[in-house]
Amino acid sequence: MRNLFFIASFLIVQGIWANISLPAIFSDHMVLQQNANVKFWGWAAPDEEVVIQPSWTSEVYKVKANVQAQWEMDIQTPKAGEGHSIKILGYNSIEIKDVLIGEVWLCSGQSNMEMSPAWGIKNNDEVAKANVPNLRFFRVTKTTSIYPQNNLPGTWEVCTPETMKNNSAVGYFFAQQLQRELPDTPVGLVVSAWGGTPIEAWTPEATIFESPVLNAAAQKLEAVPYGPIEPGRIFNAMIQPLVGYQLTGALWYQGEANVGVDTYDVSLEAMIQSWRKLWKAEFPFYYVQIAPYNYGEDIYSAVKIRNAQRQVLDRVANTGMVVIDDVSTVDDIHPKDKKSVGIRLANLALNKRYNVIDEVAEGPLFESVDFDGKRAVLTFKNNDGLYLSSSESLFEIAGEDKVFYEANAKLVKGYLELKAKEVKAPKYVRFAWNNSYQSNLFNGAHLPASCFTTE
Repeated sequence: MRNLFFIASFLIVQGIWANISLPAIFSDHMVLQQNANVKFWGWAAPDEEVVIQPSWTSEVYKVKANVQAQWEMDIQTPKAGEGHSIKILGYNSIEIKDVLIGEVWLCSGQSNMEMSPAWGIKNNDEVAKANVPNLRFFRVTKTTSIYPQNNLPGTWEVCTPETMKNNSAVGYFFAQQLQRELPDTPVGLVVSAWGGTPIEAWTPEATIFESPVLNAAAQKLEAVPYGPIEPGRIFNAMIQPLVGYQLTGALWYQGEANVGVDTYDVSLEAMIQSWRKLWKAEFPFYYVQIAPYNYGEDIYSAVKIRNAQRQVLDRVANTGMVVIDDVSTVDDIHPKDKKSVGIRLANLALNKRYNVIDEVAEGPLFESVDFDGKRAVLTFKNNDGLYLSSSESLFEIAGEDKVFYEANAKLVKGYLELKAKEVKAPKYVRFAWNNSYQSNLFNGAHLPASCFTTE
């Protein structure tokens, strides 16, 4: 009897260890990227054959687990559609139901990306209308790790008023606008966000430590009560386990937690490149410039972050930035109008990634300055229909001494001419250079210009 018990126990244990298992992101209600070779991966007994049978094809995919009990394979997906399922067979079997094929976007950052309608937003009347069966959220649970992880807690949710109310408002309005222009296209939003967290926590630890500039900045971060600050801690637990899951692109809304830092441009560039390197894809990376906010006596620390975000556009390909200071107020670090933000991000994607709209989707961006005697002549990208919304001048010029004076601004055939009686030989120009200044320079698409400085 003892031997029989031992054999039975051994077989049960073997059966448990032999079971195929999958990361949490491969589960019911999931969205897979359309028209792509998407990677599937998981675990099984060493040398166990894993068979995957997607409902959209008669092709059967097979692979064997390696000695580390891991397996992965690429599977071709069709064009956008609904009602699919996937069977995974080995010593056990798994069926993933209600699978959509469409567009998958990663939504990450801090509180303004995490912020849901339940927090209180301007567009709360949208909640009751949010029955959108072909929109899905995969909300990543907040967690940290010292070491990179291969799985994470999270679930796919079908968009209903109840689930939308507790998910990223920016993400929802982004997806809503995409689906207006891309009808019958499911959208999957992988939401991995954590309020109050600095960019260093979202960046691989090695990326931070290998750079003297980034490492020095990380050492200056001060502990806060609402989240980790250590390099890589959030990345290890909330981004690394997603690496390889096929994305169209990433949306990023973060920066307030790094106010006061002079190297945010280096940090943002490094994080984008580190994610792309791990995914082995130069996917689109679109981000929100943080909104103007009154930080008190300190009047330049946050505008430096906004300018750093602008500078990354010229350094990193396939990026885009939306400026939102016309739909925010300087007394609220969590602007309530998330619909405008989501729509602007979506229009960026629709213009730059999907090529389905021709309208300008970005505000004016400083391009160049020429100094001609007492004049400074500025040119801008995205300058069609350039106009000033008020007579207040937010432009300043300075001579060699870098003492800035308010400048008179004059629009002339798409460029801007600046003069200040105090500056006889201008050398430097800046615009909206204050934490709480809101842009008054717009283009014909009624999108505001970013702050900037030529110092």
